[in-house]
Amino acid sequence: MQQISDCERELMKIIWGSRGTALYAEIAEALAEKGMDWTKNTIITLLSRLVDKGYLKTSKIGRRNRYTALVPEGDYQAVQTERFVDKIYEGNAKGLVAALIQKELLSAEDYEGLKAYWEKAGEQDG
Repeated sequence: MQQISDCERELMKIIWGSRGTALYAEIAEALAEKGMDWTKNTIITLLSRLVDKGYLKTSKIGRRNRYTALVPEGDYQAVQTERFVDKIYEGNAKGLVAALIQKELLSAEDYEGLKAYWEKAGEQDG
């Protein structure tokens, strides 16, 4: 999975938030609502790059383009998290969790929820 820029990720977040598919006009409107004043050429260029990278496919509806995500958001997040852990923590996820706890970014409730998730996943594997 190729890396994408912050601007490309903004477009993907809009498309993922639209159930994985959106028309150009819907994307432009969502950007405007976020206060992002991007030109049409900028948006089209970024969408084209995402198509070239395999993140999106495009289909025509009359004269309009519909963009559909080929990469689910969860898959993207999982790959990026793995890359982050490899790069920053040399593959040691325990170091990441320790940092999250130390900086109080992971609450006791979050920890308990993760523990329950882990236990449930372990039961399904066995």
